[in-house]
Amino acid sequence: MRVGIVGSGTMGEVHAAAWRATEAELVGVFAANTNQSKGLAEKFGCQVLGSYAELLKSVDIVDICVPTYLHKEMVLEAARSQKQVVCEKPIALSIADGREMIDACNKAGVRLFVAMVVRFFPQYRLARELVAKGQIGNLGVLRLKRVAYVPQKPLDNWYADESRSGGMLVDLMIHDFDYARWLAGPVERVYARSSRTLYPELPGDYAQAILRFKSGAMALVEGGWVYPPGVFRTAIDLSGTDGLIEWNSDEPAPVRTLMASKDGSASSVGLPTSGLSEDPYTTEIRHAYDCIVTGKPFDVAAEDGLEALRISLAARESLSTGKPVNL
Repeated sequence: MRVGIVGSGTMGEVHAAAWRATEAELVGVFAANTNQSKGLAEKFGCQVLGSYAELLKSVDIVDICVPTYLHKEMVLEAARSQKQVVCEKPIALSIADGREMIDACNKAGVRLFVAMVVRFFPQYRLARELVAKGQIGNLGVLRLKRVAYVPQKPLDNWYADESRSGGMLVDLMIHDFDYARWLAGPVERVYARSSRTLYPELPGDYAQAILRFKSGAMALVEGGWVYPPGVFRTAIDLSGTDGLIEWNSDEPAPVRTLMASKDGSASSVGLPTSGLSEDPYTTEIRHAYDCIVTGKPFDVAAEDGLEALRISLAARESLSTGKPVNL
């Protein structure tokens, strides 16, 4: 099948590299930044397409790697053009928009895959399998961490504009909200606090959210854009009635010093690494492509992407009101 990528930033390049590991043909890229798209096209041996309409005419699958506020209209247009869709997270900026996107794809009979890549990291996947098998008994307390640096966009840092990115809770912490729900089931209450709320003069953004699940389990989710450029840490700590599962991205070294990047070599957006022969973004794209070709269900349903957004928005509402939010 023929694939076209929309967007030539960090995620556009990551996805382009991942598509090379499939049997799909990467036809071309369309992006607002012409120079950047030319570089991506040269690197991956595809065309620079002059418009989104031209891309839609040339492909079977559209891979949308543009800023979040542009997702809705591009997905709707792809559905009208009968194209299969891969869309970076978050699915949208509002529940209504996400619902409209899902319904449009269902009505058009095309697939919509929301790229929640954490589900494809082997450490997270194995931990989930162990929990599902009952290895640690009934899951009681989850502690999840994802802290990176403020995304760096010298020309137009749309990440810093909550109206376009959703802010740190929606753009970054959504990964662990999705993972927590994957482990423990439906969330019924969210309470969050943020450094930005308490100390607005501080740079970056750091927050903690407490999730209460219908099962009775609780989760403490920590997220932030506060580290020096180039530093990204994640961690899992899952406690059950019969045991504990834990992992953090600093392993296996017990103590390690990470220095800030001073030469501009850090990517504009922090990405977690796995240290494996196959990058989890490649695993994710291979999975999406296989499901589109065979008709098998995705491991991340579009509805999962929508529910992760619902939790993220509830956490953001809790920040603004200082009160818990019931789902």
